[in-house]
Amino acid sequence: MAEDTQPPGAGERQFALRTIYLKDLSFESPNAPAVFQGEWKPETSLHLDIKVNNLDADTHEIVLTVTVTAKAGDNTAYLVEVQQAGIVSARGFEQQEYGPLFYVYCPSILFPYARQAVTDVVGKGGFPQLILQHVNFDAIYAQKVAEQAGGGDQPATTH
Repeated sequence: MAEDTQPPGAGERQFALRTIYLKDLSFESPNAPAVFQGEWKPETSLHLDIKVNNLDADTHEIVLTVTVTAKAGDNTAYLVEVQQAGIVSARGFEQQEYGPLFYVYCPSILFPYARQAVTDVVGKGGFPQLILQHVNFDAIYAQKVAEQAGGGDQPATTH
């Protein structure tokens, strides 16, 4: 029987998704019912933000905030904000690997859940279904890293 020369877990990279949950959901339609009486040709904007909260040395909460604003002319038809979160365990990674892990890989896992929450709440608000397109978090992260070249902290992702 062969024996390991390293203690169990030494140098091993481990990643585990512990849970995914809806942390916060907000929907506002400040100009209802007037917004339903005109022609529906909204302009929508999307804003993304990512926060990483360290729970302990190996456990982190990743919070993806998706904010969608739809305007009909000068009036806000609706505003949706979803905070989709997950708790992950990660160990054995090099320091420079945590940025892409937390700001690209994890948001890519969380985004479909946030997208579904946005779709559901917009429909329940009486508006036509809104389906957000896939987001390339890798490109957003690369852009933020380039903008902050030489900076210290990991970037919060916005779009």
